[in-house]
Amino acid sequence: MTELHIKNMVCNRCITAVSNEFEDLGLHPTLVTMGIVQLEEDSLSADTRNELKSRLSALGFELLDNSKSKLIEQMKNLIIEKIHHSESLDGKANWSKLLSDNVFHEYNYLSALFSSVEGITLEQYIIRQKIEKVKELLFYDELSLGAISDRLGYSSIAHLSAQFKKITGQTPTQFKKTRDLHNTRKPLDSI
Repeated sequence: MTELHIKNMVCNRCITAVSNEFEDLGLHPTLVTMGIVQLEEDSLSADTRNELKSRLSALGFELLDNSKSKLIEQMKNLIIEKIHHSESLDGKANWSKLLSDNVFHEYNYLSALFSSVEGITLEQYIIRQKIEKVKELLFYDELSLGAISDRLGYSSIAHLSAQFKKITGQTPTQFKKTRDLHNTRKPLDSI
């Protein structure tokens, strides 16, 4: 069995697209999840690996070879999964414990590695992801600001609003009035 790590997988459509590329190459994925593909094959030939890299790159994905890159991608995928694909966050969610328990490294190491490679702290990355989720929820106007605050684990509406304004330059109310999806929302893999 071979396990491969792939950068920029942020949603279920990404999983489907990546899965299709593996199958088109005659490979046999046993598991395809955000950032990870497990194959029945014990190894890949250099030609197959190069073709896979090329096909994934054409779709905006990247086959990771470096163990530190794989670790960072695992952290990002875990954060995205928790923020964007869970029903709600526990207000007292302990991100350091969650990350340490899931990627099997001390949080201080993870935090330092993330900052050195990505140029922002893990905490800033989490905040930016949460703000993107707030933008999505505001854009579709299905939940009140209070419900959004609760869903994303903010201690109060004021705390959410302050973070939102700091990151976007607008209050949630101003954002909701403009609702310009193309100018205000960002793809998750570019945050």
